[in-house]
Amino acid sequence: MKLLIASNNAHKIREIKEILGDLFDEILSLREAGVSADPEETGETFEENARIKAEAILQLTGCAALADDSGLEVDALGGAPGVHSARYCGRHGDDDANNALLLRNLAGVPAPRTARFVSAVALARPGQPTRICRGTCEGTVGFAPRGNNGFGYDPYFTPLGMDKTFAELPAEVKNGMSHRAHALAALRRSLEEEG
Repeated sequence: MKLLIASNNAHKIREIKEILGDLFDEILSLREAGVSADPEETGETFEENARIKAEAILQLTGCAALADDSGLEVDALGGAPGVHSARYCGRHGDDDANNALLLRNLAGVPAPRTARFVSAVALARPGQPTRICRGTCEGTVGFAPRGNNGFGYDPYFTPLGMDKTFAELPAEVKNGMSHRAHALAALRRSLEEEG
């Protein structure tokens, strides 16, 4: 079966391919499939946004589609940036501005600044109900960036039980413990049970 990943985020696509690659005959990003759609995320939860994107790509292409919506929930900020993580600063995908705003909003908040990364993945397939799985990774938000790997808030997020940020971890380590890894692992189990 061919699977389209409803994203053009190269980091996200690589992570999904590494985790689910052996379950599908072919996994393509929207760009690789020649699809230029970018469904608007109008949901109020990660699950709603993932469903919107996956079902829109399925409807457009007729191919199975996987979408993810993920973000950072910071306890001291009442769960913000949450579903607005990628556009926290008002512009989509501006990691530097998003991180700068996060640090400004956390000014004066002492450690530990507890938070979690959340990911919801939705798999939409022809003639079948959409499957949605959620994963989380608990941790803390630091005061300064550390590491050059990863993207988004990774240089500031240290998972519980670790002394390195997501941006300091090798991809294979992060992929084994990340919020997206947990959501994709749950999806994988669900698909394997299906046979």
